[in-house]
Amino acid sequence: MKEKILRKLFLGFMQIHILHHGKKEAFYGSWMMDELKEHGYDISPGTLYPLLHNMESKKLLKKDDRIVHGKVRKYYSTTDLGDQVLEETRIKAYELFKEIKD
Repeated sequence: MKEKILRKLFLGFMQIHILHHGKKEAFYGSWMMDELKEHGYDISPGTLYPLLHNMESKKLLKKDDRIVHGKVRKYYSTTDLGDQVLEETRIKAYELFKEIKD
């Protein structure tokens, strides 16, 4: 039960993390998996790619196919809506973390 609850909360944190990096510069999936692992999120491709596709379908991310070493690599970056959601999330998260830090 605890694991399911934490997983759901952490998926929200991961989405914020994805928007943060997508606003800075375009990224590809395996890079994001490594980035999230550096921050303690153990995420598999079977979790990350559906999450990215879902965020894309909600118009938070846009995808750009690029040829890298002769293969197609999908790069993701934020849309205008994704940038707006990220900004609002930053404000709300800052207020929340100030309250719960102690």
